[in-house]
Amino acid sequence: MSRSAFPDPTTAVSPTPRLTPKDAATLIVVDRTDGRLRVLFGKRGERHVFMPNLYVFPGGRRDRGDHTLPYIRDLHPQVLERLAAGSSDPAALRRGRALALAAVRELREETGLFIGRQSEGATAADLANLRYVARAITPPGNVRRFDTRFFLTFTDEAAIDPGDVRDSAELHDLTWLDIEASSGLNMPLITRTILEDVVGRLKADPSLPFGSPGPFYYSRRGRTFRGDI
Repeated sequence: MSRSAFPDPTTAVSPTPRLTPKDAATLIVVDRTDGRLRVLFGKRGERHVFMPNLYVFPGGRRDRGDHTLPYIRDLHPQVLERLAAGSSDPAALRRGRALALAAVRELREETGLFIGRQSEGATAADLANLRYVARAITPPGNVRRFDTRFFLTFTDEAAIDPGDVRDSAELHDLTWLDIEASSGLNMPLITRTILEDVVGRLKADPSLPFGSPGPFYYSRRGRTFRGDI
């Protein structure tokens, strides 16, 4: 489910107890097949408690079983190291990989696109081309809180056809938008902020190297800070 964006701070929040953020993952899919960059967005339904009627990247909460999902190729070593915050602890590495597997799973559930191999009803994800580009933790006081890792891949590298997207119960009005022409789209502030970060990095290096740094957005005492992942 697409629960992985930071709400706009101008949005009213309910006086809920302090919630521990749940792990989540989002996948930014970029199509560059015709020489221009387009990014995939979908609209959340109006009945969603968290961020209704907003356009987001596909993604959602990490499920308990995501760490057991099969994969044919692992994450790039620099990506896995960054997800594990430099730790070589097997548990930290499994958690990082599970987040990437969650992003691929959510992409398939919400858009019909799958990164990996499908054969006779069985699937195995391909994580090799996923970049880790950002992290954001929902501020305290919201009805849902998520610690979201943002991944990115290109359609040509992932061997997926942009025309294969289909609406789902979680996301509808799925659309590919010019990466620099989405200013009129009704999206959460953090989604827009991270998209702008990605645009700037793609301008600096269109290949978006696997080891390149990214932003980490979090809140302390009502203020939002930007660190590094």
